[in-house]
Amino acid sequence: MSDLSIEFHKSWIDQCAAAEDIRQNFGMKNALDYLVGEKLLTFLMVSEEDPKVAAEIPAFVHKIRRIFTASEIADYLDQLELTKFLAPSDAALEIDNLDDEIEDAPWLENPIMGAEELLRFSRARQLLQP
Repeated sequence: MSDLSIEFHKSWIDQCAAAEDIRQNFGMKNALDYLVGEKLLTFLMVSEEDPKVAAEIPAFVHKIRRIFTASEIADYLDQLELTKFLAPSDAALEIDNLDDEIEDAPWLENPIMGAEELLRFSRARQLLQP
């Protein structure tokens, strides 16, 4: 790995900087989607297998809490929980729409994957609490 390359366990540093740019250019929700809804949850998943990544979680969470207020984070997590993890199934969904939804959320077909994702979300919520 070259000196210019960043190791994955330190990728959160650049991701936090990118989130600040996203917030400025595209709004707070997009920045939270990117940093918390995507990057932190992925980081937590990788940390389950990689101790270097796990060791970086406190610093990553600390930086997230410096970028966003506790209220912004709490509101975002509440909304994410309702729309992604606890969304009621809609019996009126068309089959075409269901296929698209499964592509975006593969845990809909795999309850174990769904439970793991929900546990990661719960862990993220606990870590981000003030």
